[in-house]
Formats: sequence, C-alpha cells, structure tokens
Amino acid sequence: MPATKTPLDADAPGGAAVPPAEAVMPLIRGITVLRQLTEAGGTLSPSALERATGLARSTVDRITATLARMGYVRLDGRDVVLAPPVMELGNAYLAALRLPALLDARADELADELDESVSLAVADRDGIRFIHQATRRRAMSLSFRIGDLLPAERTAPGPLFATDWTERDWTHWRARRSADPEDRSFPAVPHRDLTVAPEAADFVRRSTLAAADGYALDDQLIEPGLVAVSVPVRDPATGRVVCAASVVSHTSRHTAADLRDTLLPRLREAVTAMEADLREAPPVVPGPPPSDLATWTTASKHELGRDFIESLARGLTVLTAFGEGRACLTLTEVAKATGLARATARRALITYDHLGLMTMAPDTRTFTLTPRVLSLGFPPLSRTTLPHLAAPHLRALADRMEESAALAVLVDPESPTPMIQLTARATTPRVLSPDITVGTRLPAGSTSLGRALLSEAAPQGYALADEELESGLRSIAVPLHDRTGRVIAALNLSTHAARRTLADCVTDLLPALRTTAAHIESDLHTASRFTPIPPT
Repeated sequence: MPATKTPLDADAPGGAAVPPAEAVMPLIRGITVLRQLTEAGGTLSPSALERATGLARSTVDRITATLARMGYVRLDGRDVVLAPPVMELGNAYLAALRLPALLDARADELADELDESVSLAVADRDGIRFIHQATRRRAMSLSFRIGDLLPAERTAPGPLFATDWTERDWTHWRARRSADPEDRSFPAVPHRDLTVAPEAADFVRRSTLAAADGYALDDQLIEPGLVAVSVPVRDPATGRVVCAASVVSHTSRHTAADLRDTLLPRLREAVTAMEADLREAPPVVPGPPPSDLATWTTASKHELGRDFIESLARGLTVLTAFGEGRACLTLTEVAKATGLARATARRALITYDHLGLMTMAPDTRTFTLTPRVLSLGFPPLSRTTLPHLAAPHLRALADRMEESAALAVLVDPESPTPMIQLTARATTPRVLSPDITVGTRLPAGSTSLGRALLSEAAPQGYALADEELESGLRSIAVPLHDRTGRVIAALNLSTHAARRTLADCVTDLLPALRTTAAHIESDLHTASRFTPIPPT
C-alpha cells in the first residue's frame, strides 16, 4: 500500500513525497497511526484509524498491538488511546535540544510577574512549534499545548523565524499556502477565514519589520481576541534565532499595541537573561543511552508472533537513542546506543529523514531530531493530570484484586487536622464496597491514604487503617512519588473487615498495590519531565 498522504511524510506541499527504496514502510505506517491519534486528541477507534490512515484493518490492528506492547497506546474497549510512555519520543527531542531545561525557569518567572501566559517556540519548516507553555489559569485561558504546530504567518514568532528563511523556504511556504489555503493541515488552530485572511505580502512585510525592530506582534491572527508579542532568543555563538519567547493575552486585558508598549520592555529583559543563560551553560554530560532495546524487541516478536511488527518497534527505539548530550549522533553511535545492526539503524534513519523527523548534516554525517518529533503523541498528553494518568491503572488494580481502589492528595497539610481529598477511584460490583465519591475530603489521620501521605508509613512503605473511618472498612495504602522523590499522592485498596484480616491486606493486597504504584510513577516521571502534571 502506498504511504498515506500526511504533512508528516510530505516534503513537498500538497502531496506525499515518494519514500526512498530503503525506507521502512511499517515504520512509516506506524508513524502515520501515531500522528492521527495525536490530531484526534489521543483517542480513536480502530475503524476510525482505518479511515483516517487509509490502511487495511488488519494492518491497523497489528500496528496498535505493537504500540500497545511498547506502552505507547492502550487498548481501552473499542478505542486505541495514547499512553504516557509515548512521550519519551518527544522527551528525547526536548532533552537533546536543551532549551527547555535552560530557559523554562525564566519563562515561568516572567509569567508569574506579568500574570500573563508566556511561551517558548521553535521553528518547524514554515510553522512554529511550542516547546514550553507557562499558562495562566483563567476562565479565558490559552489552550495551546507543548508540541502544537501553528502556521508561521498567523503567529508572532513566525516573522522572527522568517528573517532567516532562504528563497527555498519562502517558495515552500508559498506552495503550502496555495495547497492549503484554509490551514486544514494545522489542527491546533481554527481554519483560516478566506474572506478576511491577510495577503501573502502582509507576512513578508511583517518579517521585514521584525528584522528591523527585533520583535513581532500577533494582532488576532489566530482567532479574534488573541494577541501576542514575541522576541527572538539568539544563540550567543552564531547569532541565529534558536527560539522565540512570547507573552500572550487577550483583548479584554491588552491590545496588541498595549502589549508592545507596556510588556515588550520586560520581555526583552527576560530574553537578555535567557541568552546569558545559554552563553554560560556548562557543557552537558551525556546521559546513559537506552539499553537492551534490540533484545527486548526480539523477545516481544517471539512472544507475540506476527501481531508484533518488529521493524516498527526497532524503528521507534532509534528516536530514543537521542537525548541530553546526545543531540547529534552518527550511524555508528545510533547502532551502538540501540543495539541494532548498522543496516537496520541506517534504514530507520533514512526513513526519519524522509518523514522530516530527522536531518543529516552532510559535512559531519551526523543526525539530529527535528521539532516534528513532538507531533508523535506529545500535545494531548502534555495537558494530562495525575488522576487522568492514574485512572487506567486504578481500574486494572480494582479488577484484578476485586476490591475498590482510590487515589488521594493531601490538602491543608499545615492545618492541625490535615485532610485528604479523593481525586480518582475505581470500584468493583460487590454488594459491600466503599461508597466515597471523588472530591470527598476526609481526615488524614483516620485513613490509610492520609497516613501514607503524612509519611507515617515511611519505615515500612505502606499504611493501614482498621475500621477507624467507619466500622467494617479496612484499607491499605502506599505513597506515590514525583521525579524528585517527593510524596505527592497516595494509592489504596479498601475492603470489608469480614473479607480480609490486616495480615491478609499486607500479604494479598500490598504486592499488587506496590506494582500499580510503580507503574503510575513510571508514567508520571515520563510525562512530567518537561511539563508539569497537576495532582488534581
């Protein structure tokens, strides 16, 4: 089957480029499935994937089975759902880029100071893609996510990046506008209203002004009411624009001119500090590359047989070879990091270059990830919460143990009588089961969840509650830790005292509880590497 026409595999606007002879077609098809899931918000049925990709149903089923084995999706009833482990692909790009690690704190400080949303974006061909969002939570709130792609001409950062465009870049941009006048290939933005859309010459003019002024404005180009001002952040060594910092608001708070007159000076100060941070950043120490990936894919193939597409799994592992201190890799380095044969790694690299997910420097023959890697599952998952992330794990735990499971966080920890709040739960169809709804607040000291959160469980790693909240209710809980090791939530199983003794809770329920906690923590640590995950 020919490759599906999507912006991912279309180097030329308006159509899909023919894959090179050495491209890995199962990898191209798997990337197409991931991208369609991303554009759909993270969930599609297999039949919807079949229609969206043009692939045969049997091919879709094998791809999703492979992605599920890798943890990148989960099969939830009749739906295929993106899962947090797929964010390791985008994390590889962001870690290799280093900009989020070096500049995020400055952007967050500026957002707090101005009480406005602040974003960092990089160029992605003739578009811009967000790599950080510090969003103010209001009734009217910015909905863009890390990884979202916007057309350059409808943004404030776009004219700044266009100042570095070559004539070939401008030709590509004009061809894309001609082929897609309504911006339907940019699902993160409303379709362009052709009755009021600015002419192409207007973007050329804005780019010329941006080069002269050192900033650019977006005066409701994305949609009515949205305004922004952007300043370029330049590489101190080369002077080239590496990203753009933007302050974003809406017209009931600021006009575009008001942003320029009142907030631009402070934005420029912040960008000067960002550039100093780039200049003074110490050399990065390469982190450990992934290990035993080739061995894992081979073992999975032996276990699942034809339902596991080994060439797809091996191709995706190539992306994870990149990371902090491993921004540019040779073919030999990729093969060594993944454990793949050079010929296998080479074909994957050729495929990614074709898809625009990777570029090769001809002089050094090194490969580098592009921002387009963020289109593989990152945007919808970058706005997840801990309860949403934990929900499928709670459901699986409750089904396996036939007991109710719950997640809770500590509220008012400094109060003389701290409380917990239930944020997620999964029940079982027993006649006798706990009936405590999400959102309920309970005294921390009377519950296993509260005791785990208050660190009373530290010596043994778990906490018990024996009919203290209500007669007959017995429970056991373990803490959940963030990437720094801090306890941020607790997970429990509840039972009736007639079903299990306290000793039974420890011997029968605790192992499964700890395994589930480890799975939730693994997803949390992946998802929260470059984006905050709210606990509620």
